[in-house]
Amino acid sequence: MTTLFQALMLILDVIWFIMIAHIIMSWLINFQVLNLRQPLVAQVWDGLSRLLEPLYRPIRNILPDLGGLDLAPLVVFIGIIILQRALANNAGFFMGF
Repeated sequence: MTTLFQALMLILDVIWFIMIAHIIMSWLINFQVLNLRQPLVAQVWDGLSRLLEPLYRPIRNILPDLGGLDLAPLVVFIGIIILQRALANNAGFFMGF
């Protein structure tokens, strides 16, 4: 069970870092530091968006339309933090205590 606990924590950490990269890249694109006409930037942006869209889509359907403000990443961040804390608080279950 320890392996399951560590695997779940690792998956949540990887999702966390992918989301951070996506958010920073979106800021750089919006502030015109990066240009989507560059092939490498466009490929990385498309790849990150395809990875994260299945997480964001259900949340975007629930949240009201706020114009240009997208709160889906914030909701996913909060969900990841809650899951990590719940796993850490119940680590004894995974460790067999």
